[in-house]
Amino acid sequence: MTLLERDRELGDLATAARAALDGHGEVVLVHGEAGIGKSSLVAALRADPPNGCRVLVGSCDALATPRTLGPLRDLAPFVGARLAGALRAGDREEVFDALRDELAGSPGTVLVVEDVHWADEGTLDALTFVARRIDALPVLLVLTYRDDEVDQGHPLARLLGDVHANVRHLAIARLSRAAVAGIAADRGLDPEQVFDLTLGNPYFVGELVASADADHVPRSVVDAVTGRLHRLPPDVRVQVEQLAVIPSAVDSAEVARLVAGGAAALGAAEERGLLTVRPGGVAFRHELTRRAIVDAMPTARRIELNTRVLAVLLELGADPARIVSHAVEAGDGDAVAAWAPTAARDAAVSGAHRQAAAHYRAALEHGGDDSERVDLMEAYAIELYTLGFDQEAVQVQSDVIGARRAGGDPTALGASLRWASRFHWLAGQRREAEAAAREASACLATSEDRSLFALALSNEAQLAMLAHDLARTLELAPQAVAIARETGDRRALSHSLNNLGTAHLLMNRDEGIAELVEAADVATAANLMDDAARAHVNLVWSLLDQYRLELAERHLDAALETSSRAEVMGLWTYQQVERARLHLARAEWEQALVAAAHGREALPHAHCVALTVIGLVQVRTGDAAGERTLSEAAEVAARLGEFQRTGPVAAARAEAALLRDDRAAAVAIAGSAYEEARRLGAGNEEAELASLLRRAGAFGVAAPEGEHPFAVQARGDWRAAAGLWHSLGAPYHEAAALAESPHEADLLEALAILDRLGALPLAHAVRADLRARGARSVPRGPSGATRRNPVGLTDRQVDVLALLADGLTNSEIADRLVLSVRTVESHVAAILQKLDASSRQDAVLAAHRLGVLAD
Repeated sequence: MTLLERDRELGDLATAARAALDGHGEVVLVHGEAGIGKSSLVAALRADPPNGCRVLVGSCDALATPRTLGPLRDLAPFVGARLAGALRAGDREEVFDALRDELAGSPGTVLVVEDVHWADEGTLDALTFVARRIDALPVLLVLTYRDDEVDQGHPLARLLGDVHANVRHLAIARLSRAAVAGIAADRGLDPEQVFDLTLGNPYFVGELVASADADHVPRSVVDAVTGRLHRLPPDVRVQVEQLAVIPSAVDSAEVARLVAGGAAALGAAEERGLLTVRPGGVAFRHELTRRAIVDAMPTARRIELNTRVLAVLLELGADPARIVSHAVEAGDGDAVAAWAPTAARDAAVSGAHRQAAAHYRAALEHGGDDSERVDLMEAYAIELYTLGFDQEAVQVQSDVIGARRAGGDPTALGASLRWASRFHWLAGQRREAEAAAREASACLATSEDRSLFALALSNEAQLAMLAHDLARTLELAPQAVAIARETGDRRALSHSLNNLGTAHLLMNRDEGIAELVEAADVATAANLMDDAARAHVNLVWSLLDQYRLELAERHLDAALETSSRAEVMGLWTYQQVERARLHLARAEWEQALVAAAHGREALPHAHCVALTVIGLVQVRTGDAAGERTLSEAAEVAARLGEFQRTGPVAAARAEAALLRDDRAAAVAIAGSAYEEARRLGAGNEEAELASLLRRAGAFGVAAPEGEHPFAVQARGDWRAAAGLWHSLGAPYHEAAALAESPHEADLLEALAILDRLGALPLAHAVRADLRARGARSVPRGPSGATRRNPVGLTDRQVDVLALLADGLTNSEIADRLVLSVRTVESHVAAILQKLDASSRQDAVLAAHRLGVLAD
């Protein structure tokens, strides 16, 4: 097979495959529009791999709801027994571990997944898992996708955003006029006419040329494909149409039942270039060909053909997701109702929660008996909650509660009320959450199911803990822990330990760390990933409140890995804003903004934290938008009605008032929040607010006890506080403490730190203080750090962007600029965010378009 104008791309793939044989793994992202030749490149590599290199190819299908782990399950006949078994069972953790071991145990593997823009979440998670470990595996991971179908909200965008190290982009270009002219000339066609109709798309060129003659060139690809179809013998044409309604490769058993005469009867279609026939089955040469044939069919014909496919799949016991897909196309509601719940449960076990939700929705739309329907509704609501669709989950669960009340079973009602309480809280509806929690405990207090009662008590403890009602938490959580240990229920044990450990950490009692770690471990062992992720969230949040930044980072890295693998998206987003808090504490402004951006459109609690971080970055760096951002955060916090939100926002607004030298406003904002913190026993928040009040001149505020740096600063020991902040790696707070010194040398040290950080307002205040003290030499401060460009990239980001344009990987950029790989990853993430780009290639193109990079 000869490919025109693809020598560079083939060379890059071959080089990367040879590197995989040497143990240097890499990800190659092959992208371009439909028909550009991505599959042709893969086929060429597959036909001639480097010696000793195994090539595994799986393909995603254009199903309305993708098959769970579909492209990986296609590999089962070609991999070891452990991975094949894991793929059949679908347990996500076992799939991940078996896939890693399979790839690590081979001397060299090229793993290709085609059309990942159609992949299910389980497949995307597995690919992300491999990509993050690619440097330690002898693997070339090749992913092909249509980049014009992937926007920021597409599920694939998260995988692309996560893959920074050891990654190469191959953007496939259209054929040149010269190449098209050569192809057209061989058939005696007008080169300009062919190019004008196809614009150099290789698939379009091939279809038009194959269907044209010197007197007639089809006006479109659909015309070209249907023209070739109608030149087939009538019986073969009917068989091709039958196969066209199947958006995947058709295996030999299916072909034998759908095609009279089997694969041997399709020879004419193969000769015409419509189909590829192999011993294992039949596939269309290109998805666009299949799609063109289907689009040309009358609806009645499509229904008839899908009905035949459905019957065959039922006979063969095929993948439930495929059965559901063809049942929907055939209009067979009974089959959808019968098989969609099975497909949903299969998807949920594999962590493909989007697909699970879609299947549950299909089952509900197509009936089912009343008793099963309520259970399906609740399962659907739980999937919506897991995906972060809070309002939808609340609405569906409201219907569930109504049905449970009518059913008269207090245990079932109590269990559903507990879920409803969680959904309401996530949606920012605290009053409704508390009411549902109280009723759930009342319903379950006399239930024989003691584990459900433990969960209900733990749910109440959780709400109390979130409201900083620690006395109530410590009354309820130990009861729940005791019942859970007695019954051996791991969900109840993890949930209750979570609340108990968080309460202890809020009281600065370190036994909470062990309790939260146990909560996460218990949940992970039981595959309760939502509970595991919540334990990680609470542990990291508490450590950030205490400014134990290194320990928080260690736990946060593990937490993000767990949430990403388990697709617990609501909590994954929350962990991203926790990362934003970590960067904020370290005065890493750009990284904080990038991480906080994940929470701008998130659920209310994460949104509130994101706004607080963004607002603080803005006010500390002199961005005039900061006050507006913090006002928006205050509105969200007031609606949520919890001190864990209102307290930090009040501290941020008081700091903003101090930076604009409005001490009266700072006292007014911080004063009431300080009293609330004291009433609740929220020691860390009390310390920060007391420190702010002291800076505002309210010296009569009672100084809190303890060794938190804010508490030390609130007691007036600025030097000890500055030392603590320095040891914790919080330079902005270190400078703020030094700025309270009466000594010129300390003020100059504070100013040097603030200038380095670009913290303009506080630096301005320190300069004014120095001049008021009569200091002889006050540094003028740095010049602007950002080059003039439309999106505000820093000098360093422009340097990184230029190297991205040269095709360098993150590790190569780090070597060139003498930076850590993690720093480069943060710069790349900031570049993508500022340029509103979903990939490195898109960022480079946008930079050229905006004039940031010269052509």
